[in-house]
Amino acid sequence: MNNYNRIRVLSACVTGPSHKVRNIPCQDYCRYATKGDNFVAIISDGAGSAKYGRIGAKILCDTIIDLLPNVPFKDIKTSIINSIEIAREKLLFHRLNSKNNTRGIMSFAATVVGVVYHKKQGIFFHIGDGAALAFIGNDFTKYITSKPENGIFSCETYFYTMDDWRECIRFTSFEKAHTIMMMSDGVTGFSFTPDFNGIEPRFLMPIDRFLTKESCKTKAARALKNTLSTPQAQKINHDDKTFLWAKL
Repeated sequence: MNNYNRIRVLSACVTGPSHKVRNIPCQDYCRYATKGDNFVAIISDGAGSAKYGRIGAKILCDTIIDLLPNVPFKDIKTSIINSIEIAREKLLFHRLNSKNNTRGIMSFAATVVGVVYHKKQGIFFHIGDGAALAFIGNDFTKYITSKPENGIFSCETYFYTMDDWRECIRFTSFEKAHTIMMMSDGVTGFSFTPDFNGIEPRFLMPIDRFLTKESCKTKAARALKNTLSTPQAQKINHDDKTFLWAKL
């Protein structure tokens, strides 16, 4: 068994102003696992329009972290799909799903941004908005991106609770990465150029430099959360914000 305890991972979730005003808790959820054959991390953003979006996000993240750390990497795509299907089945029989059918699980709608990394091979899996970056080579000029995907309208995206979710899931493979960054859609506006064809190094690089140098995990995590909570950040995007950083 590989042990990925040497991977440094930090994440932060902050509640957006639009939810604070209505006294609604953060709808984002984030988990990762560094013990097992694979390093696994996932962010899920519960839909603001869904009554139980945060519950849907939590159930998905918990299921992924329970099932993927020790699956054979050669079977990873099938294992990811099966894990999402299991999360959907949990929602189907959830006590808050009064309809107890697939229509009822849309009340738990949430997006998916995840990664599995094994022996210098990695794969992003993605449904909806949010984004992920794997930096490769010796610097930050080369990277693999898993971009947001929206519908016809900018406010429309895709969720793992949709009937056609299998048609919406995207896989992006990469190799020999040194840093991974993942985020919910509340952070993508700071991290990418407007067309998502380039990154914003003035936001991402200072974060990486500080987290790399800071040896105290508590202090580093607090600084990351403070960065996402600045008045400027909250003003630019009123949504919840989640950011995960991993130094491989």
